[in-house]
Amino acid sequence: MKILIINGPNLNLLGKREPDVYGNTSFETYFSQLQQTCTDCELSYFQSNHEGALIDKIHEAGFSFDGIILNAGAYTHTSVALHDAIKAVNTPVVEVHISNIHTREEFRHKSMIAAACKGSIAGLGLFSYELAIDFFRKVKKA
Repeated sequence: MKILIINGPNLNLLGKREPDVYGNTSFETYFSQLQQTCTDCELSYFQSNHEGALIDKIHEAGFSFDGIILNAGAYTHTSVALHDAIKAVNTPVVEVHISNIHTREEFRHKSMIAAACKGSIAGLGLFSYELAIDFFRKVKKA
Protein backbone atom coordinates (compact mmCIF):
# COMPACT_ATOMS: atom_id res chain seq x y z
CA MET A 1 0.00 0.00 0.00
CA LYS A 2 1.41 3.36 -1.06
CA ILE A 3 0.56 6.37 1.10
CA LEU A 4 1.85 9.91 0.68
CA ILE A 5 1.93 12.35 3.57
CA ILE A 6 1.89 15.98 2.50
CA ASN A 7 2.54 18.77 4.99
CA GLY A 8 1.99 22.41 4.17
CA PRO A 9 3.39 25.72 5.36
CA ASN A 10 5.34 26.03 8.59
CA LEU A 11 5.11 22.31 9.36
CA ASN A 12 8.81 22.09 8.56
CA LEU A 13 9.22 23.79 11.96
CA LEU A 14 7.58 21.02 13.99
CA GLY A 15 9.56 20.44 17.15
CA LYS A 16 10.57 24.12 17.24
CA ARG A 17 7.36 26.04 16.48
CA GLU A 18 4.90 26.55 19.35
CA PRO A 19 5.78 23.32 21.19
CA ASP A 20 2.81 23.84 23.53
CA VAL A 21 0.53 23.42 20.49
CA TYR A 22 2.55 21.13 18.18
CA GLY A 23 4.89 19.23 20.53
CA ASN A 24 8.66 18.83 20.61
CA THR A 25 9.14 16.21 17.90
CA SER A 26 10.27 17.11 14.39
CA PHE A 27 8.23 15.56 11.61
CA GLU A 28 11.34 13.87 10.23
CA THR A 29 11.82 12.05 13.55
CA TYR A 30 8.15 11.13 13.68
CA PHE A 31 8.16 9.98 10.04
CA SER A 32 11.08 7.62 10.76
CA GLN A 33 9.08 6.14 13.62
CA LEU A 34 6.04 5.74 11.34
CA GLN A 35 8.12 3.91 8.75
CA GLN A 36 9.36 1.49 11.42
CA THR A 37 5.83 0.92 12.74
CA CYS A 38 4.00 0.73 9.41
CA THR A 39 6.11 -1.85 7.62
CA ASP A 40 3.12 -2.99 5.56
CA CYS A 41 2.93 0.45 3.91
CA GLU A 42 5.21 2.26 1.51
CA LEU A 43 5.19 5.72 3.09
CA SER A 44 6.42 8.83 1.31
CA TYR A 45 6.65 12.34 2.73
CA PHE A 46 6.62 15.79 1.15
CA GLN A 47 6.56 19.23 2.76
CA SER A 48 6.38 22.65 1.16
CA ASN A 49 5.57 26.17 2.22
CA HIS A 50 4.33 26.89 -1.32
CA GLU A 51 0.75 26.27 -2.39
CA GLY A 52 1.63 25.44 -6.00
CA ALA A 53 4.15 22.79 -4.93
CA LEU A 54 1.46 21.12 -2.78
CA ILE A 55 -0.93 21.12 -5.73
CA ASP A 56 1.74 19.68 -8.03
CA LYS A 57 2.44 16.87 -5.53
CA ILE A 58 -1.28 16.02 -5.24
CA HIS A 59 -1.46 15.84 -9.05
CA GLU A 60 1.68 13.69 -9.19
CA ALA A 61 0.48 11.14 -6.61
CA GLY A 62 -3.24 11.39 -7.21
CA PHE A 63 -3.50 8.59 -9.74
CA SER A 64 -0.91 6.10 -8.46
CA PHE A 65 -1.07 6.10 -4.63
CA ASP A 66 -3.60 4.33 -2.42
CA GLY A 67 -4.01 7.33 -0.15
CA ILE A 68 -2.86 10.85 0.56
CA ILE A 69 -2.72 12.29 4.07
CA LEU A 70 -2.78 16.08 3.83
CA ASN A 71 -2.03 18.58 6.56
CA ALA A 72 -2.40 21.75 4.52
CA GLY A 73 -1.53 23.99 7.46
CA ALA A 74 -2.88 27.51 7.04
CA TYR A 75 -3.87 26.75 3.42
CA THR A 76 -6.64 24.62 4.91
CA HIS A 77 -8.56 27.80 5.61
CA THR A 78 -7.85 29.71 2.39
CA SER A 79 -7.15 27.47 -0.58
CA VAL A 80 -9.83 26.79 -3.14
CA ALA A 81 -6.98 25.64 -5.39
CA LEU A 82 -6.08 22.78 -3.01
CA HIS A 83 -9.77 21.86 -2.80
CA ASP A 84 -9.91 21.68 -6.60
CA ALA A 85 -6.67 19.64 -6.81
CA ILE A 86 -8.07 17.07 -4.38
CA LYS A 87 -11.31 16.84 -6.39
CA ALA A 88 -9.33 16.40 -9.62
CA VAL A 89 -7.53 13.19 -8.61
CA ASN A 90 -8.67 9.59 -7.98
CA THR A 91 -6.64 8.92 -4.84
CA PRO A 92 -8.62 9.52 -1.64
CA VAL A 93 -7.31 12.25 0.65
CA VAL A 94 -7.67 12.43 4.43
CA GLU A 95 -7.23 15.87 5.98
CA VAL A 96 -5.27 15.89 9.24
CA HIS A 97 -4.41 18.54 11.80
CA ILE A 98 -2.14 18.15 14.78
CA SER A 99 -4.04 20.74 16.80
CA ASN A 100 -7.80 20.95 17.21
CA ILE A 101 -8.61 23.67 14.68
CA HIS A 102 -12.07 24.09 16.24
CA THR A 103 -10.67 25.25 19.58
CA ARG A 104 -8.30 27.79 18.07
CA GLU A 105 -8.86 31.18 16.44
CA GLU A 106 -12.20 31.54 14.68
CA PHE A 107 -10.63 31.82 11.21
CA ARG A 108 -9.24 28.29 11.67
CA HIS A 109 -12.68 26.76 12.23
CA LYS A 110 -13.52 26.63 8.50
CA SER A 111 -11.72 24.20 6.22
CA MET A 112 -11.77 24.94 2.51
CA ILE A 113 -10.54 21.42 1.72
CA ALA A 114 -12.72 19.27 4.02
CA ALA A 115 -15.56 18.87 1.52
CA ALA A 116 -13.14 17.47 -1.07
CA CYS A 117 -11.56 15.00 1.37
CA LYS A 118 -12.71 11.53 2.36
CA GLY A 119 -12.55 12.57 6.01
CA SER A 120 -10.84 14.78 8.58
CA ILE A 121 -8.89 14.10 11.77
CA ALA A 122 -7.96 16.96 14.10
CA GLY A 123 -6.63 17.59 17.56
CA LEU A 124 -4.94 14.28 18.30
CA GLY A 125 -1.37 15.44 17.84
CA LEU A 126 0.92 13.47 15.57
CA PHE A 127 -1.27 10.43 16.26
CA SER A 128 -3.67 11.94 13.68
CA TYR A 129 -1.38 10.67 10.93
CA GLU A 130 -1.41 7.10 12.31
CA LEU A 131 -5.20 7.14 12.43
CA ALA A 132 -5.31 8.21 8.79
CA ILE A 133 -2.95 5.36 7.85
CA ASP A 134 -5.18 2.91 9.75
CA PHE A 135 -8.18 4.21 7.81
CA PHE A 136 -6.46 3.51 4.49
CA ARG A 137 -5.44 0.03 5.68
CA LYS A 138 -9.00 -0.82 6.61
CA VAL A 139 -10.45 0.54 3.37
CA LYS A 140 -7.96 -1.52 1.36
CA LYS A 141 -8.99 -4.71 3.22
CA ALA A 142 -12.72 -4.09 2.70
